[in-house]
Amino acid sequence: MARRLAALLAAVLLTAGCSTPSSAAPQGFTTGSMAHMLSVRGLDRSYRLYIPEAVQNPAPLVVMLHGGFGSAQQAERAYGWDELAHSAKFVVAYPDGVDRAWNVNGDCCGRPARENIDDVGFINAVGNDISGHAGIDPTRVYATGISNGGMMAYTLACDAGTFAAIGPDSATQLDDCATPHPTSVMHIHGTADQCGAPAITTNGPVTTSTADCPDGRNVVLMTVDGGGHEWPSFATQALWQFFAAH
Repeated sequence: MARRLAALLAAVLLTAGCSTPSSAAPQGFTTGSMAHMLSVRGLDRSYRLYIPEAVQNPAPLVVMLHGGFGSAQQAERAYGWDELAHSAKFVVAYPDGVDRAWNVNGDCCGRPARENIDDVGFINAVGNDISGHAGIDPTRVYATGISNGGMMAYTLACDAGTFAAIGPDSATQLDDCATPHPTSVMHIHGTADQCGAPAITTNGPVTTSTADCPDGRNVVLMTVDGGGHEWPSFATQALWQFFAAH
């Protein structure tokens, strides 16, 4: 009798709509900041994810790549992406590099380069994991990063083909990019940065140069007069405006 009553109660609750909706977000993919784990090619990898309240569905996704010796947690704390995502309503992912570095080809950097770790595959897996559990617009996926993370953004543009635009800061392209994918690029660099600042005439502290490409793509270079190897205070907002337009 007790089992029959329990079954009847379950049926009544289901009919009344009191059960958990099947469309509810899986655990860990609700609003706020959460840590996630993935196994990619036998390696346990991690990333952080921020989903703002009242986010649009499907939503844009920004992948923020930490610099050498950085981490997902440090990148989430340092660059203001969560705060901007909260107001502009997009999702942000912060992958963790192995031993705080990324394999960007060109003999860089650290253990990922020595062991030829598939960081492109890992970051694509991060995007697929998020897309499989949350509503992401596949035409509005973007990558940005600083230093070694900016190099990784270039590597993704060359080897992944899933990013509508990238925004490297204080970085350079080491990948030979044998099979480039059409991608819009905003590159931010300081004229006092010793890692190969571009030669350009500046007028004021920030100079922006833009070149149009086919199919509505753009290449933008922003140079910061006297800027060092750093993430400029305006970079997050400027990059999001660029991403949102592509």
